[in-house]
Amino acid sequence: MFSGCTSLTSVPELPATTLAEYCYCDMFYGCTSLASAPELPVTTLAARCYSNMFSGCAGLTSAPELPATTLADYCYSYMFSGCAGLTSAPELPATTLASYCYYYMFYDCTNLTGAPELPATTLNEYCYSYMFYNCTSLSEVPELPAITLASYCYYYMFYGCTGLTNAPELPATTLVYACYQSMFYNCTSLSKVPELPATTLVSSCYYEMFYNCVNLNYIKCLAISGINSNYSTYNWVTNVASSGTFIKDPNATWPIGNNGIPNYWTVEIVYNK
Repeated sequence: MFSGCTSLTSVPELPATTLAEYCYCDMFYGCTSLASAPELPVTTLAARCYSNMFSGCAGLTSAPELPATTLADYCYSYMFSGCAGLTSAPELPATTLASYCYYYMFYDCTNLTGAPELPATTLNEYCYSYMFYNCTSLSEVPELPAITLASYCYYYMFYGCTGLTNAPELPATTLVYACYQSMFYNCTSLSKVPELPATTLVSSCYYEMFYNCVNLNYIKCLAISGINSNYSTYNWVTNVASSGTFIKDPNATWPIGNNGIPNYWTVEIVYNK
């Protein structure tokens, strides 16, 4: 509707409470002078309803509240991508997620310093994938309480978050296909990551998980089976720190190198988990 209106500075009210598929998709795409957004009061969303809504709105400094608790596929995908002026994110209260719901939501929000709380415990495929891709100023991350995962659920979630120094706890003990694949890829300031409690690895679960985390020097992984099998740990520690500590289960057999324990790291055994 207003896509490419680079001089647009104000927006109309959007009072609708019932949405349809694609209804606001691309609505303000590329409105680079837009500094504020309208209220979005809806609590039940439709597929792709807000997809790309403010994509490329580089002048947007604050996001609207997003009170929805019933999500739909791709509902927030790319919603604020390229909003370089955005420094904080709205609350996201939903506890049950939909496929691709937060897909690339804050992509290239390079001045975003903190992420919203993410209380969801029921995930769906690709729900958080690429959510904070290239958010280079992000230094604080939320808790991720879900213990039941979905395929690709955290896929590339924090890719390129070069300001990230701490990672959230990852409490799940049962993994699924590609669940953490490339999650912290290129997080160059990350030095320590949480314990990885799962004892059985599955296909692509840790694929390139810590790739190019050049300051990462501590990993505690309790896996016993599935190590370096079906791409489970493929390149997961490529280009991490040249020295560090790897803590493992006494019954686990790990290769040395990018698909296992990093070269030249000290290996410690944990007997009391």
